[in-house]
Amino acid sequence: MFRSILTRLALLTAFAFAQTLPAAHAADASTDPTEHAADFIAHDFHFSDGTIFPDLRIHYVTLGTPQRDAHGEITNAVLLLHGTTGTGKAFLTPLMRKELFAAGEPLDTQRYFIVIPDGLGRGGSSKPSDGLRTKFPHYGYGDVVEANHRLLVEGLKVRHLKLVLGTSMGGMQTWMWGERYPGMADALMPIASQPIAMAGRNWLWRQMIVGAIRSDPGWQDGSYTTPPTQWTRVMPVFTLITGNAARMQEQAPDRATATRMTESIVADAAKTDPNDVLYWFESSWDYNPEPDLGAIRGRLFAVNFADDLINATDLNVMQRLIGKVPQGRYVEMPETAQSYGHQTLAHPEVWKPYLIQLMNGG
Repeated sequence: MFRSILTRLALLTAFAFAQTLPAAHAADASTDPTEHAADFIAHDFHFSDGTIFPDLRIHYVTLGTPQRDAHGEITNAVLLLHGTTGTGKAFLTPLMRKELFAAGEPLDTQRYFIVIPDGLGRGGSSKPSDGLRTKFPHYGYGDVVEANHRLLVEGLKVRHLKLVLGTSMGGMQTWMWGERYPGMADALMPIASQPIAMAGRNWLWRQMIVGAIRSDPGWQDGSYTTPPTQWTRVMPVFTLITGNAARMQEQAPDRATATRMTESIVADAAKTDPNDVLYWFESSWDYNPEPDLGAIRGRLFAVNFADDLINATDLNVMQRLIGKVPQGRYVEMPETAQSYGHQTLAHPEVWKPYLIQLMNGG
């Protein structure tokens, strides 16, 4: 029963729409006395399109306590980066807390100072739905990375990291982080990602969502007064591309159940702002770490899943490119009864052993 509940939550979380549900709010409750939430304001933020934003807000949560060396520099910081449709709450579920942050676990909050931002365009950070709508700068992944860097260096005075770990979009930004700031992190762990530009099936399904929003009559070039909803009918494609077929069959073993699941997905999508969603999926326009993989200096352990359709293993991308990373390693986890497709990223009990190896210097 517990696994069944987790599976359904994983499917809904694939949209990050599940975090609007009451159950998700309850799951985020914490008794950790070191947990703090705050906002950092990056003044005069320069976007890659040339726009200068006077006050860019990045919301974040920290766990643990900073440790400092003789020079006052923080020595135990870890940065966690979430996926395209999520927020930092993706790392604050009971399962994540139990498997990663509890005493004796690989990111034990008694040992590490953990920083979990809401990426630019999402959650409590600055985003189109704050009021600017489509006049909000058309950010790319590089802007998201830069905003998080300013949060660390200017806001939290963190100049060195023990680890950068990211899932899905966060995994892609982990590759970028290693290239942009090659001496800043001891270790990097991109999960459920590939270091190549968007193309093929990965670009196609994103364009289905982007096109559905832009062609929705109610979208009105982003200037709607009532949020349009026709575009939400295409959102089940996200479940198809991020889920595992066997787990989905377990959750929807008959037509009636599958229909209810479809309607639930559509209803959850309607709770999100379409301009925010549009920007989420368009922001991968500048992603292409392949040419600069050799610049990465930290130990890197990439983890992908054989049943992940977004990062199709039959493309042999990782086998071809991991050798370009000086201290790079790669593991492809096979499909098992505990696989959830792309959403295996939400199950740290599956990939945690590799994090332990990485943190131990392996």
